[in-house]
This record gives sequence, C-alpha cells and structure tokens, in this order.
Amino acid sequence: MEKEQTEIDILSLSCDELTREILAMGEKTFRAKQIYEWLHVKKISDFSQMSNISVQLRERLSKKFCIKSLKIKKRLVSDLDNTVKYLYGLPDGQAVETVLMEYKHGNSLCISTQVGCKMGCRFCASAIAGFVRNLEPSEMLLQIYETERDSGRQVDSIVLMGIGEPLDNFDNVMKFLSLLNSGGEGMSLRHISLSTCGIVERIYELAELRTGLTLSVSLHAATDEKRSAIMPVNRRYGLEELMTACREYFAKTGRRISFEYSLIEGVNDTEQSARELIELLGGMNCHVNLIPINEIRERDYKKSRYVESFRRRLTSAGINATVRRTLGADINAACGQLRRDEASDR
Repeated sequence: MEKEQTEIDILSLSCDELTREILAMGEKTFRAKQIYEWLHVKKISDFSQMSNISVQLRERLSKKFCIKSLKIKKRLVSDLDNTVKYLYGLPDGQAVETVLMEYKHGNSLCISTQVGCKMGCRFCASAIAGFVRNLEPSEMLLQIYETERDSGRQVDSIVLMGIGEPLDNFDNVMKFLSLLNSGGEGMSLRHISLSTCGIVERIYELAELRTGLTLSVSLHAATDEKRSAIMPVNRRYGLEELMTACREYFAKTGRRISFEYSLIEGVNDTEQSARELIELLGGMNCHVNLIPINEIRERDYKKSRYVESFRRRLTSAGINATVRRTLGADINAACGQLRRDEASDR
C-alpha cells in the first residue's frame, strides 16, 4: 500500500526538526539522535532496520513519517574509467541523473538538484526535456546514499553540477548541504562544488553564509553578446553584474572561484574569444576549467579542436587554466541525455 502524501519526509528534517517531532510524540531527546543516526550515518531505508528502537515506536514512526527511496531505472558503467551513470526514478515517477566518477583523490558524485532546468543553455541537454520541479533535500541526499549502496564505493566529494540550477532551488540546496555536513561523520563542505549559471542575488547570499564550498560559475563566453546567445540567463544578469558578485564572493569567503568554459567550435574558441576572456578575468584570483563540449543531437554545436591552444593562451597571460578530464565517454556521461531519452520514450 502506497504511503499517503501527508506523511512527513523524515530524511529532509534537520536534527533539531526531528527532535521536535519526536518530543511531540512523547519520546525522549536521545531517541531522536538514535533515529537521526540510523537515517544519515547507517543510511537505512526502512524503519524496521532500526534495531535499537522498539517495535511499537517503529510502527508509530512509519505512520507519521516516510523514508523516501529512489529506484534505479538505468545504470551505465564505463569500460574506460569505471564511471557509473545512474538514471534514478523519483517517488512521483519523474527521473534525474547522477554520475559517479573515480579520481586519484577518491570518488566524486555529480548530483542533480532539479527535475529539468529553467536556464535554457543552448549547449545543454538538461533543459531540452523541460523543467518540472525542485528536488527536496532528501532526494539530493538519496542520490548519494543509493549510489553508495549500489556501487559499494564511498563518496568522497560532491559536485552539484547535474540536472538543474542549484541556486534556483536555493533553500532546499542549503538544507541539503546542512544535512550533509551535520554530525560527527558529516562531509566537510570544502569537498563540495556548486555550479551556477549566475543567479546574482543568490551568489551574494551564499557569500554571506561562508559555507566553505567551491563556487563554479558557468561562464562560456566573455562578452554579453556571445553569452546571451548561448545562455539566456545573461539577459537578466549581465557580465558586469555577475563579475561584481564573483569578486564580492571571493572578498567575503577567500575561496577562489572556478569559471567553467565549454569550448564550442567557431563560437567561443577563437583567438579573439581568448583575448576577451583574458580581459574579463584579468587580476582575479580564479581558475578556468576548460570543457570539451558534449555534442547533442538537438544542436549543431561542435566540439572545439583548439582546446589545448586556448588553454596555453590563457596560461601565458597568467590565468590558471586546465582542461577537464573527460570521463565516461563511452556511456554519454554528460548531464541530461538519459532523462531526455527516457522522457521521449514515454
């Protein structure tokens, strides 16, 4: 029998919120801490697994709360580098993508923060199937918990760079980060990277919070004309406004910003584009992450042949620039493609 919608999503509750709910049930504070540990340290998926909680209390919990779960709809494993791409089914029938990547420093997980995306970037598959809704904190956490359960691999760092714009789902993302960072075994937010198209007012809010995470800004062009053509968000937040916010973020947090720059042949990979980028970023303490674009069938954008020469041009001007390592090339590990294909098959 399916759970009613009125049941409380227990995985989205902070420890304080859970404590208040448990006290309201007539239980002691220590019970809330036990339950919280079962959920977020031992990462159980059913109340029946809480072995140090009485059967009676477990039954009461199951009536008041629900423990959400994700269903693996598709799993692709790369033969090249052990990258694993998941298409996770959500409780309401929607789907999101999650990618597990293996690096020398550990396992990194790229998670989604929304079902679809409103930003409409021309080179991205995530927006093609349309925006549906924000993800709850529990649904972001479960991408980690389910991936660890299925893969048997510990997730060491998180990248909020999957489907969706994290700062467009600001409150839920901040609560997710708080849950992730809570408790003695919580993940340090210095192991988190958040990627944004540039929601300026939210960048200022994030700066005030001083979370310690790494902010990655999807730049992709260094003039308003070029950026607006490929990233509609630039028509609302122009480059001058965005760069002012980025400088303020560094001033408040001391955390260097990473600028993502997907190279598209004939669009933003020319010598002139390099000069424009050097002029825009001159004097900033930043890093440029050059990305060989993932070609998608709905667009005629082509992967640049000049990635390395573009990188050399930046570094010769004193700008720290690297080329992102391509992972999961044999399984199309770029965001949005599995969800788009799944939606079109309905």
